[in-house]
Amino acid sequence: MATTTTTAPARKTRFSRRVPDHVTDELVNVLSSQETYEFNQLFRLVYDNLKVKNAVSGGEEMLRLRSYEKLQNLVSRGLCAKVGKTYRGLEGLREAHQAAIAARNAAAIAARR
Repeated sequence: MATTTTTAPARKTRFSRRVPDHVTDELVNVLSSQETYEFNQLFRLVYDNLKVKNAVSGGEEMLRLRSYEKLQNLVSRGLCAKVGKTYRGLEGLREAHQAAIAARNAAAIAARR
């Protein structure tokens, strides 16, 4: 006697919450000053600014990892220069970041329709 089991197909639900990327925003704000920073100095400025805005979540070490990842993303996109262990924002950093935000918002609006 053969038994077959039927299971309902797995429903894939996707929940995507688009929240502002405060870490990248603050990195761009600090690096737009055209000064050169080592990562620890840069992180301390970003962390202090986010604390003032009450936008720190997940603990300092997690924020350090996220900041480093976001910083490397800026370097790979050619918006920030890395020389040795120092980082410096390049010309057009703020404009490119604003354009990326506008494109992301436009894509989110188009996806809702």
